Amino acid sequence: MPFIKIWIHLIWATKNRQPYLTKEIRTKVFSHIRDNAKEKGIHLDFINGYKEHIHILLSMHQEQSIAKIVHLLKGESSHWINENKLTKYNFNWQEEYLAASISHSAVNRVREYIKNQDEHHRIKSFTEEYKLFMEKYGFEIMGK
Repeated sequence: MPFIKIWIHLIWATKNRQPYLTKEIRTKVFSHIRDNAKEKGIHLDFINGYKEHIHILLSMHQEQSIAKIVHLLKGESSHWINENKLTKYNFNWQEEYLAASISHSAVNRVREYIKNQDEHHRIKSFTEEYKLFMEKYGFEIMGK
C-alpha cells in the first residue's frame, strides 16, 4: 500500500469577484463544501474565505487530481447555492483557480492564514492577495 500525503492550498473567487459571500452565506457554503468533500472522499483540512473568494487546505489521495477535486467542489457548490437561493442573483465561481503544493512543515502556518481571512482582508484586498500568491508561487500573470 502506498503512503501519500500531498498538501494543496486552493484559492478561487466568485465570478467577476462579486462580493456575494456575506458572513451568513459563507458559513452555510463552507459547511456544505466540507460535507460534500467528505461524501466524495476528499480530505478537506481547513476552509475559509472572504466576500469574493475561498481558501481550502486539503490533502490528496493517490487516485485524486487537483482538477477533479476543484471540479467536484466548485461545480456542486455553485449548483447548491443557486438551488437554495442563497444569493439574489445567479451564482457562479470564476473559472480560474490557484492550487499550490504546501510542505508538511508549512501546514499549520497555512491553516492560520486561512483561519484569519477577515482580519487579513482589513489590510489587503483579494486582488492584492491573489497577485502576491501568483508571484510567491512563480505563476506568470496574464498580460505581463
